[in-house]
Amino acid sequence: MRPNKSEDSDATPKRPSSNEAESSGKDNKEYKTNNRVKTPKRSAFLLLTLFVVIVNCSWAVHHYQLENMPMPLTADQAGKRGFSEESAMEHVKALTKLGPHPIGSDALDLALQYITEASEKIKRMAHWEVNVEVDIFHANSGVNSLVSGLFKGKTLVYADLNHVVLRILPKYSSEAGGNAILVSSHIDTVFSTEGAGDCSSCVAVMLELARGISQWAHGFKNAIIFLFNTGEEEGLNGAHSFITQHPWSSTVRVAIDLEAMGVGGKSGIFQAGPHPWAIQTFAMAAKYPSGQIIAQDLFYSGVIKSATDFQVYKEVAGLSGLDLAYTDNGAVYHTKNDKLKLLKAGSLQHLGENMLAFLLQAATSSHLKAKAMETAEKGDSAVYFDILGTYMVTYRQHFAKMLQNSVIIQSLLIWATSLFIGGYSAGISLALSCLTVVFMWIFSLAFSSIIALTLPFISSTPVPYVASPWLVIGLFAAPALLGALTGQHLGYLILKKYLLHVYSKRNQRLSPPIQAELVAFEAERWLFKAGSVQWLALLVVGNYYMIGSSYLALVWLVSPAFAYGFLEATLSPARLPRPLKIVTLLMGLAVPILISAGVFIGLTLTIIGVVVRFDRNPGSGPEWLGNVLLAIYIAVVICLTFVYLLSYIHFSGAKKSIVLASFFLLGLSVIAVISGIFPPFTEDTARAVNVVHVVETGRYGEKGKPTSYISLFSTTPGRLTKEAEKIEGLTCGKTNVIDFVTFSVKYSCWTFDETGSGWGESDIPIIHVKNNVVENNQRITEVSIDTKVSTRWSLAINTKEIEDFELRDVGNSELIPLGNKSSVDGRHTIQFSGGKNAPTKFDMTLFWVKNSTRKVSEHISEDLLKLRTDVDRLTPKAEQVLMKLPPWCSLFGKSTSPHMLAFLTSLPVVF
Repeated sequence: MRPNKSEDSDATPKRPSSNEAESSGKDNKEYKTNNRVKTPKRSAFLLLTLFVVIVNCSWAVHHYQLENMPMPLTADQAGKRGFSEESAMEHVKALTKLGPHPIGSDALDLALQYITEASEKIKRMAHWEVNVEVDIFHANSGVNSLVSGLFKGKTLVYADLNHVVLRILPKYSSEAGGNAILVSSHIDTVFSTEGAGDCSSCVAVMLELARGISQWAHGFKNAIIFLFNTGEEEGLNGAHSFITQHPWSSTVRVAIDLEAMGVGGKSGIFQAGPHPWAIQTFAMAAKYPSGQIIAQDLFYSGVIKSATDFQVYKEVAGLSGLDLAYTDNGAVYHTKNDKLKLLKAGSLQHLGENMLAFLLQAATSSHLKAKAMETAEKGDSAVYFDILGTYMVTYRQHFAKMLQNSVIIQSLLIWATSLFIGGYSAGISLALSCLTVVFMWIFSLAFSSIIALTLPFISSTPVPYVASPWLVIGLFAAPALLGALTGQHLGYLILKKYLLHVYSKRNQRLSPPIQAELVAFEAERWLFKAGSVQWLALLVVGNYYMIGSSYLALVWLVSPAFAYGFLEATLSPARLPRPLKIVTLLMGLAVPILISAGVFIGLTLTIIGVVVRFDRNPGSGPEWLGNVLLAIYIAVVICLTFVYLLSYIHFSGAKKSIVLASFFLLGLSVIAVISGIFPPFTEDTARAVNVVHVVETGRYGEKGKPTSYISLFSTTPGRLTKEAEKIEGLTCGKTNVIDFVTFSVKYSCWTFDETGSGWGESDIPIIHVKNNVVENNQRITEVSIDTKVSTRWSLAINTKEIEDFELRDVGNSELIPLGNKSSVDGRHTIQFSGGKNAPTKFDMTLFWVKNSTRKVSEHISEDLLKLRTDVDRLTPKAEQVLMKLPPWCSLFGKSTSPHMLAFLTSLPVVF
């Protein structure tokens, strides 16, 4: 009797030899006896139940990982050395009561006074063996010339900034002061919000941490510096002034930045390194570790267009450390809804307890200086991710590369062996199974993108899901799933046709019904294995470019492949293919879902929040672009993660049910959008708009009166029809293009009615040409600039004409020296911000491109200089427009946004 031998089903069964005919006939007879000749079908109920269970488990993972908050503690529960959210919340309340407190405002002065008093109280209440030092630091002026990310082509100038710096160290340790851990956040807000999340909550956590640490620090080997800075919202200026001007900055070895890109929730790490010591210490010490390197990868790639103080600490000071941020409810970022009411209970407790544990561990380390002085070589950074918010995995990039190389090589060897055994037909089967993956992607992307393109035509806004994020399940996930199933089924039919042709030639002993059954089993197995091929391809690419989040591809490749090899290829005694076991799917998906479900769902919610401020240059892009990008992301996740599950469906009765359920969800969501049952925006999740009283003063040398008008525009995609319908005199369209220097507005609503009040001639900035000479074949122009009442302004220099420049204040202090100027779109932009005593008069020397052929008689429409000055003043007409806006609209501010009164003036190329 021939021994029964285990085989991998990659090898298509071969035609039996004459010596095997008797045995084959026996096998065929046995197969017919044990298997009824009929079209194979799984239980539709079982698969639908499995589908629902997997989806709900994914959501449960997200909820536990990102929404399950710790219990807030009272002061009594926390004790003298613990962290109390109740105590920290008192600081948040005090700061938010001040309202918006941007640079130069009276409210910011009050906020600084409050933090100073709180710091002095911590000093008085500290342990008797602990030294607490409070320094009120004033930065006269400085230049922040970061060259990467959002700051390419810009020079940031600041003046008259005030910070509170608190240093805690053991009183009787002479060495502790020489090595410090910096914990930093910013006090200032943008003009449009009280800043409960960004970043009063961070400041409050720091004050409560300082109080607790002042009771612990007598055992420290290193100092802890708390920096409460101002100027962050205007370009990271507070952090830059501390690093470049404060005497304590030279002692800093590790920097921790606390930020917010939403209001509350779990504060997770989204930047770490370059040296891995800080993230490794955090992972070991934190009680509720939270952080994903995929956020860091997206941040560094520029997909997330933002910047934090951590960039200054890393690029300017060369420090390693951590950057943590709240990301819950990102749609309210920098709007009126960043308020105390929406700050989720437990948010401060989560961040506070994590940071307290980390600081206690780091401050008692004798290795801080040695680790900080180590140079992080390429490949030595950390890969990190948390599991359910309870455990954090960290390992170095060089280990990740070694591990991933090993998996890639083993995978390729297994595939090569399988194809060698299976022969030509196995190669064709692999190619056709990969074709099913291609079809999945094509149909899934197409179906979801079609809905995304359609939304602007059936809804009052292109983004009707902002206030109800769950709508994206029906609008984008349902068509993406339908497309993935359609594409895979099309590929499945092609693969079945080929396999049936192979079986009909090589297994003539089997009857057609049995061949059809075996072909269905074989095709199912190839579809399952095709899922691992796409993850293998992603792993190869991620490993080559050293992308930290490649661990996701590793998990989604190894776990299903192991389950398949363990339960199907290795243990199955059958020579002919059998249907895949349900336990194979469950075993294969358990670990990937546990590790990645929260990441994918959380990232979806983050993207929805970003859509509110997606149109950085209003009207410059198509309305549907944000929708399409969100739809593409959801389709990609569906194709990558559902490929294994969908391979089980094609010869079951579940296909029809899944298709009908997808259509039902899509139809229900479309009806909800069209009917307006769920409004796209609410008072707590508002549309981001700007109301600016614009005064165009004309070009240098031109005579005429200034032109004044109100401009209403929005960074949220879509027209302003509903927002403007109750405001008389507004005209909406793309005919009034406004160059605000730092960005442009191509679609807006405007009115010239009653705009002559609220400003005067004394507010109008002046650009004056003092001298214009040619020396050594180079033209040099000296210009004076008077910004009048404005201490916040932006100036664009035409780098097609000007190759270099320098800027000085009226006291002849050099602000911007010659050299090292980058440009974007033919411009270099200066952004200036300062306190009440910041200078307003400047001298500028422009060095033209050498051997310029420009003639004075030439008519050139381009500007040589374009200046915008901002005044924090609400004019009567702007107030009238603002009051008539619907409650689901909110002013939106950022470092490049104008205040509510802006003056525009320019110096032409020919003057």
